[in-house]
This record gives sequence, structure tokens and C-alpha cells, in this order.
Amino acid sequence: MIGPTPTTAPAEFPHTMTPREIVSELDRYIVGQRAAKRAVAIALRNRWRRQQVAEDLRDEITPKNISMIGPTGVGKTEISRRLAKLAHAPFVKVEASKFTEVGYVGRDVESIIRDLVELAIAMVKAEEKEKVERHAREVAEERVLDLLLPPRPVAGPGENPETSEAAESASSTREKLRRMLRDGRLDERVVEVEVTKTASPTFEILSPQGVEEMELNVKELFSNLLPKKTKKTHVPVTEALTMLTAEEANRLVDMEIVAKEAVRRVEQSGIVFLDEIDKIAGRQDTGGPDVSRQGVQRDLLPIIEGSTVSTKHGMVRTDHILFIASGAFHTAKPSDLIPEFQGRFPIRVELDALTREDFVRILTEPKNALVKQYMALMEPEGVRLRFTDDAVDEVARIAAAVNERTENIGARRLHTVLEKLLEDLSFDAPELGRREVVIDRPEVQRQLESIFTDEDLSRYIL
Repeated sequence: MIGPTPTTAPAEFPHTMTPREIVSELDRYIVGQRAAKRAVAIALRNRWRRQQVAEDLRDEITPKNISMIGPTGVGKTEISRRLAKLAHAPFVKVEASKFTEVGYVGRDVESIIRDLVELAIAMVKAEEKEKVERHAREVAEERVLDLLLPPRPVAGPGENPETSEAAESASSTREKLRRMLRDGRLDERVVEVEVTKTASPTFEILSPQGVEEMELNVKELFSNLLPKKTKKTHVPVTEALTMLTAEEANRLVDMEIVAKEAVRRVEQSGIVFLDEIDKIAGRQDTGGPDVSRQGVQRDLLPIIEGSTVSTKHGMVRTDHILFIASGAFHTAKPSDLIPEFQGRFPIRVELDALTREDFVRILTEPKNALVKQYMALMEPEGVRLRFTDDAVDEVARIAAAVNERTENIGARRLHTVLEKLLEDLSFDAPELGRREVVIDRPEVQRQLESIFTDEDLSRYIL
């Protein structure tokens, strides 16, 4: 833990959002699932509440981890991802089935926390670069002006220094170039830019489980030992400004401060989404593989309960990281998880299967609704795409029916149906010119009915 946390809420906590407002924000992107939204909204608000508690009690208040149970494609992952965006928190999604017990082939569960730290480093670094963007741009501008108008060499001993008139003329010319640069009149001018490149080693280390950091650390060590190379390239002024601004911003960012802040955010506001936990649930009526499944659960227990994980950026405590577990539990039950693992997720919410009415809402209501996405995709081609209400209803009907008939993949079925529906339009759009295309119920039926009515064909296409 890096120092005491201030009593005021850090920037990553939405300090004024109530649980009702958080649910309302989630409603803009996700249809239904009110119980799950309420649970995560309370969990997020509790993080802010914890920051207001007296310091001696603050460390004792741990997050109440959540398990979401429901079929695939109903919004479990999306709820967690949107929650992390609302909180401006480091968020990582991992599949529990990718991890195996120590001693078996697989990844070390502590790599979850290392991945979370790396994501937090990238997040904080981007924020810090944004803070120094203006200064970096000014320095980059001076470097570009030096390329357009190289400064006069300083007069040496015994040489005549340039006259004040010549200096004023050079200064005037430079200011004129500056105005032209800012007005965009020099954008197409080509300049020669010298950028720094770090030589990277061309070897790979195959490390055993538990020492995955070794490869990164050795590569970093060698990259620091190898000399930095510079490369000259000819680029337009606009591209030169972008390249040099990025280089200067990287130079201005203090990575030590970035690392400390990233570790603090992981410890205080990190979110880990454990997907497919039903795949590591042991079943009483089966044999061997359950040993490995239970081993994964036992390996996960320490970081969920609270432990210290070693990363290349320092030690990270997991006591206050929020864990959200998710599973469909088609062939297993939550009670098949070992009792200790179940106990680490005191809040359990069940998500509802999506209905035809839900599909209609998903297609039209959210801010990123699928119909809006396809309309936006056609606009650059000059095609104004419009769906009638009966067309939307027909798409929802077909998607719901295919889910009932084959595997129920939830809202993901809508992507498949819409792609098939608009396949011809997407292919022909560049040649149609500027026009309006209306999709109605007869058009949906014409495009999809033959596939939908053939059960064998719809199983493979829809």
C-alpha cells in the first residue's frame, strides 16, 4: 500500500453519482437486468462511501464481491465493463477456464493482478500525457520551426556576431513561419525528422508457470542496456508535429509517479471480471478433471480474499479489489463450487434470459443500439438506411426463434441476423450513390425466411 489515502474521494470515483444515477447510466447501454445493475451500483457507491470513512476503519471495509448467474449474451460482461468506465477504474476480464492449478499446464492466477497493473499504468500514463500535451506541443512546434528555418550558428571567438538587424529579420521570419504553421498553410511541406528508437532484443524466453514476469524483466533489462538508435525519416509537417509531440510527451511524463498512482488505483478501485466460473465448478458425479477445477478455485482464493502480489512495479495488495464472477451454469450449479469460493462472493444475482420484446429494445433503445450502428456505417457511403418498426419486430422475432430452436446465445444472435440481412447492401453500398434504403418486414422476410425455415441451414448460418 502506498501511503494513506486522502479522505476526499480520488478522481476515479464518481463522487456525486447515486446508485439510482448509476443504474440510469447503465440503462443507456444495457436493456433490462435491473437486479444486476442495482447490485453493481451499490458496490460502486460503497467504494466512494469507504473513502469518506475514518482511516482506522477504512482498511477494515472490504468490497462485497458479486457473482452473476445467467445465460450467455444477456449483458453480464457489458454491465461490468460499463461499471468500470463509470468509475474510471482499472478493469480486466479473464476467463477462469484459462487458469489451472499450480503444477498443471496453464497460467499463474497472480498474472491477473499483473495484467490489471499494466492496464492501470497505460491508463494513468495516458492521463499524464494529456496534462503535458500543451507543453509538449509547444516544444514540438519549436523543433519543427528549427527544421523549417535552421537557427544561425553561434559566432565563435574572433568571428563577427550577426548584426541586430539580421537577428531581428530571422526572428521575424520565424514568427511568420509560426503563424503559417498554426494556420495549417505548411501542412503539406515535407521535413526530415530524427526520432529516437530503442533497439529491442530478438529473443524469446519460455518461462514456466509462476515466473511469467521474467520474460518481461529480461527484455526490459536488455532494452535499457542496448544503445538507443535514431532514425531519420521524411514526413509532412502535420505528421512531424504529431510524432514530435508524442516523443516530447513521453519525455515529460514521470514514470515513477505513474507507477505509484497506477498501483494505488489498482489497490483502491481495481475491478476483476472472472468469466466462465461454471467451467471450474467440480461436479460430484465425475472424476479426475474436478481435481484441477477445484485447484483453480483454491488458487484464486488468496487474491480474492486479499493477499500481496509481486509485480515489476512493486507489491500490490488485493484486499480492496472488486471481483465480479460470472457463469451460465448450464451443466453445473453454483453449489458445485467449493464452499470457500462461494463464500468470497456474498452477493449473488441472477440475470434473466432475453425475450423477443427485449430484442426489440436492444435494437433501438440503447445509445449504441445495433440499428443505430448500421445506419451510421452506411452514412459514409451516402446511403441513408432506415428500419421500419415492423422490420425491427421481425428481426427480433427471428432472433428469438433461432435462439429457442438452437443454442441460446442471447443478444449476440442479433449481430448474426443483422449481418445476414444487410449482407447484400453492405457489399453494393459503394455503387448505389446517394439514396435512402428502407428495410421493412417484407424485406426482412425475403432475405431471411428461406434460411430461417430451414432448421439445418439456420443452425449453421443464423
